Amino acid sequence: MSDSNGSGERATGSASGTGGEGHERLPGRQRKRFPGISSRAYEHPADRSALVALRKLSGFDTVFKALSGLLPERSLRLLFLSDSVRVSDQQFQHLHTMLLDACYILDLPKVPPMYVTQDPQPNAMCIGLDEPIIVVTTGLVELLDEEEMRAVVGHEVGHALSGHAVYRTILLFLTNFALKIAWIPLGNIAVMAIVTALREWFRKSELSADRAGLLVGQDLQASMRGLMKIAGGNHLHEMNVDAFLAQAEEYEAGGDLRDSVLKIMNVLPRTHPFTTVRAAELKKWAESRDHQRIVDGHYPRRSEDKDTSVTDSFRESASHYADSVRASKDPLMGLVRDLAGGASDLGGRLRDTFGGRSGSGEAPGKPSEGPGAAPGGQDPEDGPSKP
Repeated sequence: MSDSNGSGERATGSASGTGGEGHERLPGRQRKRFPGISSRAYEHPADRSALVALRKLSGFDTVFKALSGLLPERSLRLLFLSDSVRVSDQQFQHLHTMLLDACYILDLPKVPPMYVTQDPQPNAMCIGLDEPIIVVTTGLVELLDEEEMRAVVGHEVGHALSGHAVYRTILLFLTNFALKIAWIPLGNIAVMAIVTALREWFRKSELSADRAGLLVGQDLQASMRGLMKIAGGNHLHEMNVDAFLAQAEEYEAGGDLRDSVLKIMNVLPRTHPFTTVRAAELKKWAESRDHQRIVDGHYPRRSEDKDTSVTDSFRESASHYADSVRASKDPLMGLVRDLAGGASDLGGRLRDTFGGRSGSGEAPGKPSEGPGAAPGGQDPEDGPSKP
């Protein structure tokens, strides 16, 4: 793996200088670095479990092995080399410094090449089979300030450290391939099954990379601002972090079962989670004990990865999903909890919700004010009150 100026430079220091053991000096503050950190420290449990499920998908191993030898990675590298700007100490120097800093903080042994490509759509990606390449668009560079961009660079370095680039590259290839064979019914169905599973995994991997970006930038407000800008453009004076996070809560809790189904349909074609959801997930993690332990220097090391139990990782992921279902305010998740608990009124509740009625504590037979809604602000997940 080479660095962004092609010299094979290792990420052994920071262009900003250091300010004491384990810290990097930046204007006005210090940032901690994490020697030997394993990607397990910041990976979202759903990221790991989705990857396990992806690998168990029928035919995935065959496709993966075949594509590993067929994907035009050399062509891809030549394309960016010939038609984009390679970040270095001579081109986009501020991005080059951020890249070195991010690799230094996460202790990535070698600095991946980074390119800026002309595209007004704000975007960034980490791709490659043998060696990752980081690509950012001009739209993103022009949209974000320095600290916001630092979190994005850390996000992409997190993808590289986690080994996400391989699956991202396959996803890009298969998505394009599926479009070319859409006229072949069975062939398209087979490919789209794997593409759908890859997208589900990649959406979860974005949550992991957001955490890596926070570990690099160490500025939660900058991470929040960056996500808001990606959602609403360069109009920070018109936006508010608390109101933006409130949107995520309203999105999760609002509506009825029909809205729950629509949420699933809306997210299936996407490779990234919705920005409000990402912001809420990142804030929750930033305030967690797990994050604080990493900051305090208590985190798994890469040297211990070989001893990691796959069973333990899967058990942790299953526990996370169970906790998510219990805590979710989504109406569909409420029904899942009812089903797990053997609720006797599940059938009636389904009928009432989709039929536009819900029990409301009113006289029997009297219609409620809205489908799936409980009276007086009652949370729908608590169930309809009985006559």
